Amino acid sequence: MATSNSHRAPGRAITPSATADAPCVAPEARPSSAPSSLGSAFAGGTAQATPAVPASTPAVASPVAAPAAPTPAKALHSSKKLRWGSQGSSVEKLQSALNKEGASLAVDGKFGKLTHGAVKDYQRDNGLQVDGVVGPETRGSLNGGASVGGAGTSVPTQGASSSSSSGEAIVDAARTQIGASYSWGSSKPGVSFDCSGLTQYAYKQVGIDLPRTSGQQVAAATQISKSEAQPGDIVVWPGHMGIYAGGDKVVDAGRSPGAVTERTIWGNPTFITFR
Repeated sequence: MATSNSHRAPGRAITPSATADAPCVAPEARPSSAPSSLGSAFAGGTAQATPAVPASTPAVASPVAAPAAPTPAKALHSSKKLRWGSQGSSVEKLQSALNKEGASLAVDGKFGKLTHGAVKDYQRDNGLQVDGVVGPETRGSLNGGASVGGAGTSVPTQGASSSSSSGEAIVDAARTQIGASYSWGSSKPGVSFDCSGLTQYAYKQVGIDLPRTSGQQVAAATQISKSEAQPGDIVVWPGHMGIYAGGDKVVDAGRSPGAVTERTIWGNPTFITFR
């Protein structure tokens, strides 16, 4: 009995000692006197438990990032050009898109001086043609690189037809003022106009708001060749302008005749458009 008790006493001394030292002593630092089967059990348990935790961690992380990739584009769905005088929901979307790019515009659906300036700033910052007109390139850039309803679709053809009819309406509006006297700075239907007052008036009759002065109107429009001009576009001379009536005719408020008239185009004017 004494022999077997003295044999069990050392075994008990080793077991609690190993448990007490476990938090401080690494498994590989254990004395070699410990039973090999016990040492391998600790080593095996620790080695198997450790890889099990990281193995499951990356599997959970990778699918979480995937849904964030498709982000809805801020699309401008209008296929027609937006410019000074344009109005409506398409202009509201444009203003919202410009605000996301750092502008500070009232989202009122009216393309005026501030929106025109914000478009030019955006075009300048993004390496686009700086003309203040939102055509396919500027629209595509605001859409994140994809133009919605741009060139190559059937929509622009419908827009061209609409533009043609509104152009004739602009000419007709200008013609209603034939006979009104010329007066610098004036825009009084049936009474008197200056040249830019007449163009502003004629465009307003079809719902397009132009800036007041000839210089502002030229800056807000796009220059075109005479072969591209359509009735309703504007003919420009230095310090003077009128409504292009087609062919070689212009309706203008001229200082020399002193009235609004329709007459033959003279000299070498340039042509601008708000289409």
